[in-house]
Amino acid sequence: EGTEGKQYLYHDPCHSPMKQQSPVKVASGLLNAEVQLSDRCCGEAGTFAVSRPDIASQVRMRKQEELEAGKAALGGEVEKLLTACPACQQGLSRYADATGLEAEYIVVELVRARLGDEWQQAFIEQCRNGGVERVLL
Repeated sequence: EGTEGKQYLYHDPCHSPMKQQSPVKVASGLLNAEVQLSDRCCGEAGTFAVSRPDIASQVRMRKQEELEAGKAALGGEVEKLLTACPACQQGLSRYADATGLEAEYIVVELVRARLGDEWQQAFIEQCRNGGVERVLL
């Protein structure tokens, strides 16, 4: 709910957690929205961006071209760029200024669609008001 009519690009991490089915098929089913794969490495790859910035920059240039092509294929109306990897999300966020795409962890997008934009604050308040189990050692 809350994602009908929206279009997303999906970046499948090099070490994708989705091994049994197509990540795009899974994302499309979870979001009930059109999701298109954005191919290519994001250039983050753990310490790759730090240890070899010369190569990572070249990888990022190619990924940016792929993101622009993905946006064009969806008519330029892309809600967000999703991924299932927090490290990739960090790397993909580097493209925001150039592409206008906000990178988001797919689980966060699902929660936001289901519980609304204030989901995080509501969760924190629930935790503060006794909503977390406490283990005393």
